[in-house]
Amino acid sequence: MEAYNKPYLTIEQQIEKLHRRGLVVSDELLAAHALSNIGYYRLSGYWYPMRQSRVVDDGKGGATVEILDDFREGSTFESLVELYVYDKRLKTLMVDVLERIEIALRANITLQLGQYSPWAYRESQFLNQGFVHKIHPGKKESIYDTFINRFDEMVINSKSDSVVHFRSNYSTPLPIWAAVELWDFGMLSKFYSGLKYKDQIAIASIYGLQKKPEVLASWIRTLADVRNICAHHGRLWNRALASQPKSPFVGEIPALDHLAPDDVREKLYGAIAIARFMQTVVTPDSTWSDKLIELNETFPSAPGVSYKSSGYPDSWEELDLWK
Repeated sequence: MEAYNKPYLTIEQQIEKLHRRGLVVSDELLAAHALSNIGYYRLSGYWYPMRQSRVVDDGKGGATVEILDDFREGSTFESLVELYVYDKRLKTLMVDVLERIEIALRANITLQLGQYSPWAYRESQFLNQGFVHKIHPGKKESIYDTFINRFDEMVINSKSDSVVHFRSNYSTPLPIWAAVELWDFGMLSKFYSGLKYKDQIAIASIYGLQKKPEVLASWIRTLADVRNICAHHGRLWNRALASQPKSPFVGEIPALDHLAPDDVREKLYGAIAIARFMQTVVTPDSTWSDKLIELNETFPSAPGVSYKSSGYPDSWEELDLWK
């Protein structure tokens, strides 16, 4: 492992470096503005596929692809900025649909658990006992204990009018229908995974997953990861998924049968397709899919890049999922 030794560069030096590597910078004012307000390092994630490559011997009888410093012919800073703007608009669309799904999941959990007790989320008899008691190696408390401790801290620190009012007037913990309003996607994911099997089935069935409720658990984890990328302003386009969603049984949800191959679910499209399907359940009259199709039609023309590098299959717009 070698020490990092790349030097600090001024904006002018950054532009000159890009020039030397073959990136056409016809508008240096635009480039200076983008580098000053977005940053060289952040933009480098977008221009990475625009760099030249070559196949080299890996020394083990095989070959590997080496990414070179120089840009492919025809690469421009303007198309780079357009790609950044495309990704920003994509994240806006994803945040929109994920908000709807997150709110629906909160309601789903409330209706299923609330029938047992207003505080079912805190009462171990209503939860999976492995979730409640199992302590993983290297940990001091169960996932459930970590969940509740984090939630209680959120309640204490909350400035929400409804939470402040509740704490001022009641000695009991928040009931589940109020508690879920403080849960983010990550907490929803953990809690759903900690439900008893029958309760997971009841919620998963809303989304056509009667056979394997763990599929919905994987979907929620995947969408939580995407939501975190959007919330932290990371690059979404061409992103590999950290948590890959599971596929339903072929024929269980015919509109998602094309997700069965593992490689289809490795890229962002897997999450987008799942979000689209859940959106058809939550807000069936939404025009969200039309907006996504329209956005992809505006994808900038640049060497080495395509919106399909996010995993979109050929003729994806013609699939039943998108009609």
